Amino acid sequence: MFDRAILAVSPGWAASRAQSRLRVQAYNNAYEAVNHSRLRKRQRDFGSGNTVAGLAHRELRDLARNLDRNHDLSRGILNILVRNVVGANGIGVEPQPRDANGEIIPALAQQLSEGWELWSRQPEVTGELNRARAEQLMARTWFRDGEGLWQYLEGSVAKLSHNTTVPFSLELLEPDLLPIDYNDPQRNISQGIEIDAWGRPQGYWVYKQHPGDPFVALPTLKRLPTSAVGHIKLVDRLGQRRGVSMFASVLSRLDDLKDYEESERIAARIAASMAAVIKKGDAQSYDVDKPSAPRQMHFAPGMVFDDLLPGEDVSMIDSNRPNPNAVNWRDGQLAAISSGADVSKSSASKNYNGTYSAQRQELVEQWGAYALLQQAFIDQFTSEVYTRYVAACLAGGLIKPVKGVTFAQLSHAIYMPPVMPWIDPVKEVTGWQAQEDRCYISGAEIVRRQGRNPADVIRSQAKWQADLAAAGVKTQQAPTGASSNPPPADGGDSADGNADTGTNDFRKAVDSYGIGVRSGVITPQVEDEDFFREAAGIPAAGADVRKAWSKEPVRRPITLTAPEDGAVTPDNPAQSSGSDAPAADAPAAGAGPRVTTEAATHA
Repeated sequence: MFDRAILAVSPGWAASRAQSRLRVQAYNNAYEAVNHSRLRKRQRDFGSGNTVAGLAHRELRDLARNLDRNHDLSRGILNILVRNVVGANGIGVEPQPRDANGEIIPALAQQLSEGWELWSRQPEVTGELNRARAEQLMARTWFRDGEGLWQYLEGSVAKLSHNTTVPFSLELLEPDLLPIDYNDPQRNISQGIEIDAWGRPQGYWVYKQHPGDPFVALPTLKRLPTSAVGHIKLVDRLGQRRGVSMFASVLSRLDDLKDYEESERIAARIAASMAAVIKKGDAQSYDVDKPSAPRQMHFAPGMVFDDLLPGEDVSMIDSNRPNPNAVNWRDGQLAAISSGADVSKSSASKNYNGTYSAQRQELVEQWGAYALLQQAFIDQFTSEVYTRYVAACLAGGLIKPVKGVTFAQLSHAIYMPPVMPWIDPVKEVTGWQAQEDRCYISGAEIVRRQGRNPADVIRSQAKWQADLAAAGVKTQQAPTGASSNPPPADGGDSADGNADTGTNDFRKAVDSYGIGVRSGVITPQVEDEDFFREAAGIPAAGADVRKAWSKEPVRRPITLTAPEDGAVTPDNPAQSSGSDAPAADAPAAGAGPRVTTEAATHA
């Protein structure tokens, strides 16, 4: 009505209002998700990351701790995270001090490694935890509570005796000691952290006593400088100062699943307690003035109901418990929980059914999430602690500075988190062997990816081989690469007098190549066929083969066989016509082993 009145007085103004109204409506309809109704509630943001964390931090932490104490599934998820991010032995550290030219200083690396191993036995002030256990507890606190803290204690500290010769110890702190409700705008203190104008932490205000300890009513605060405190946290927003539990987005689902499983267990127990019901005819059969005495019937296998009165009948109770649909429903909830908690569904549910390919795909995909958490833990905890350890060794005179070497070069190290486990060890080992034989990766890197120190492996292996030699024990040599010990082309004995051994080694080499192709670490080329032809002693590829390779550079198979006379040739009977294209016919009876790389179907 108002628009009609404007239209009568000022048509231009009315048209402008109508255009503006249509424009606003178009903007609102650009994204359907922002159109709200009685069936779709309006979602609001509650401010900055610090505001949101401050409102819910303590309650989220309490809920997560309760589930860790009382819910087996939640506790299992935390165990999975700790096991795959930190591992049983903690994050491995291999000192790699470098000189001015970037070369490793072996003597200093050995000295730092031995000192680090001794310090790792008792790194924290109580002396009750070794480094692996301290990292596991810190990681668990990080995942469950969203953050964890520790204090660096270096040099001479009042009333503290360091547990090792290194004047350096850690004091591990729960996030409860950093009060999230302690704010003082006049001194730039927000959520217990003192910051500068750029938001950079300058100090931490922590309680001297744990507020949850008995007989602690009003704990006192003290200020610790940023240089004396380490802080690891899980954050989702830029500028967020306090961490939030890993369970934050799945707490409701975990709590519902816990209640549902408890209800199903109670229903199953009640159903198991009920056996049968006695039907006593119609209502006219009852005499309310003469109630019958309670009756008990003792059930036993093969029993006969011979105590029934006239008109009575026995009917078994079918409770439909346990619920046959509960497992499927629970699996669906576990899949959603696993996604939010960054663990694999198979690990969370302890259900590992599936093919090798499916299991490996899940493991490879999931390990990317673990790798992110591993690197975050290394960056925020392990590398910081190791750097302070090297500084303490320098300050305490345990190691000497090297001329021309910076502290960054001196404290350089390689950090080795847990590695992706093997599903099929034979396939994994063969794949690694193929990569090393092709110089795609070094043996030292393979050892590091298994979470071990290459130098320790070499020393241990040398000692083991020396002990075997001294005892006169002979062991089978490890398989060699494609260039090692190929079978003789003339069918005679190999260098060690055993023709079968040479043929088998050659077959293993080609099989390793095929596995490398199938796993995606090797892209077959025409040069590969040239190599295998030369190693097998057969003619070089002709014009037809090279033309086929030019058309399909990564799809041509390499198929070789050893016929009865021992000479290895292409296994196509039509080869006598002069064509040297590979074929797939089987060798004649009694022929030597046939070796095939399946590049054509798996490249």
